[in-house]
Formats: sequence, C-alpha cells, structure tokens
Amino acid sequence: MDISKSKSVKRNRPAEKSIRFPISVHNELLKLSEKFGRSQSRLFVQMVEYFYRSGKDPLDIGDEQLKKALSRNHDAYVSFIKSQEKVLLIPMRVEMERMIKNQEQIVSFFNDQVLKANQLLLENQDVHLRRIDESIAMIKVLYEVKEIKRILQQKFLIILDTYIKNRENLGSFKTKEKNELAELARKQIETL
Repeated sequence: MDISKSKSVKRNRPAEKSIRFPISVHNELLKLSEKFGRSQSRLFVQMVEYFYRSGKDPLDIGDEQLKKALSRNHDAYVSFIKSQEKVLLIPMRVEMERMIKNQEQIVSFFNDQVLKANQLLLENQDVHLRRIDESIAMIKVLYEVKEIKRILQQKFLIILDTYIKNRENLGSFKTKEKNELAELARKQIETL
C-alpha cells in the first residue's frame, strides 16, 4: 500500500528536473526566497519566466536592452510631441497671441472711448454748473428787482394817497396850491 500511495503522489505532481549549482548561489537563492516570502523552487520558476518574457540577458547587468527600449520609447514620444507641436501647439499659441492682441486692442479702444466720454461728460457738467450758477444769480437779480418794484409801488401808493388827500383838502379854487402840491408829488416820485 505504501507503494501505491507513493505512485499516486508522483502522478499528481508535475514532472520535475533538478539543477546543480554552487552552494554560494544556493545561499543567495535562500536569502531571496526568504526576502520575497516564496519557496526556492517557486522563486526560481518566476526568475526563468521573467527572463523568458522580457527577453533580457542575465549577463546584461547594466540592462542595455531596457535602456534601448526606453530610448526607442523616448524617441517615439519626442517625435509624437514634435508632430503635435506642429499640428496643435504652435497654431494654438499663434491663435492665443492673436486673441490676446485683439483683447488688448478692445481694451485700449474701450478705454479711449470711455475716457473721451468721461471727459466730455465732465466738460458738459462744468458748463451746466456754470449755467446753473448764472441762473441762480439771474433769479436773485429778478427777485431783487421784483422786491424793489414792490417797494416802489408801495411808496408810490403812499405818495398818491397823500396827494389825493391833500388835493381834496385844498378844495377846487386854489389853483396855485394845487400846482405846488402836484409839483411836490412829482419831486417825491422822482426821488424814488
């Protein structure tokens, strides 16, 4: 029975080969397997798969193939960027510069127009303020003239009332005194 068990165990496992290598390499493999937390055989299988898939030469410590691949990729990226620069970036920059110049012209034109309009408004405002001041002065003069006229009318009415009363007091036969009274009224009116 023991033999049948051992045969069944061998049948479940894949076929294995062994490799002979120095003990110093075995010690390094042991350290690596402990570091990565894998069995030695699993680590060895993964190393073989890595070199097989990447196509790297284990003797190429400086990784020249990787450098060449990176260089090719770098060259491809640079040529892509240069083509995009010609197709997209330079025209975008030119359009942006043109747009900036247009915006500057618009701002300049707007500032010129606004400044001129503001200057014109200030000048018109000054003219209106002067005219308002002149109107106020004219209104004051008219008010004073009206006040003077009112005062003159009052004085004239007083002189006229005095003349009428005195003439009635003189009666109808005293012509000389009536003439003197009329002359006095004229002089009083002239002094107004």
